[in-house]
Amino acid sequence: MLDATEIEALFTRSDERYVFARWGRAISPVVFGVTDETLQVVKGAIEAVCLVSNHHMAETDPELGSNAMFFFFNEWAELLEVPKLDELVPDLTGMVARVSAVDANQYRVFRFDEEGAIKACFTFIRMDQHMSNVPAETLALSQAVQMMVLWSDRAFVSVSPLALMDDGGVIVKPEISGLLAAAYDAVMPIAANDPSHALRLAARMPKKQ
Repeated sequence: MLDATEIEALFTRSDERYVFARWGRAISPVVFGVTDETLQVVKGAIEAVCLVSNHHMAETDPELGSNAMFFFFNEWAELLEVPKLDELVPDLTGMVARVSAVDANQYRVFRFDEEGAIKACFTFIRMDQHMSNVPAETLALSQAVQMMVLWSDRAFVSVSPLALMDDGGVIVKPEISGLLAAAYDAVMPIAANDPSHALRLAARMPKKQ
């Protein structure tokens, strides 16, 4: 089980600010750049993570239509050719330049409502050699976990949120599932900037996992 210090670290950013947010609405995903088979894998992963988080999905978002967009592509520059994407992602050109400069293979952009809850997430995945070697189920589940809450930019850099099962499949690690369930507890705030929030999450973690 994760203790309060470990939980705090998962939401403490590189500038040492504690920042937490969860979705305040149903998740309505859409996926670009994959086959129909992979599309079902991605949506299945989101459904699985919503299930462990006690959150829910919907066919459409009344404000945005789709509020969880996944883009799979080969080169970052391809994003500049996507119609109207620059209207959804602020400073798209600058973002592409920054992630290209560091040879990144994934990036997420969150949008928030007036209460600080997540209202949209744009997940960009460049299928470089590393990403291409990752099984679709593993890649999809990892990305689904990372869009469920606003994790620290340092979370999961060296440790995966997933665990390998004996049959070769993958699951969300029990401690991460427990943390997501605690984060989506109805009595918990949808957004927080005080580290004491981690103490409240720790108190709601399952005692046995």
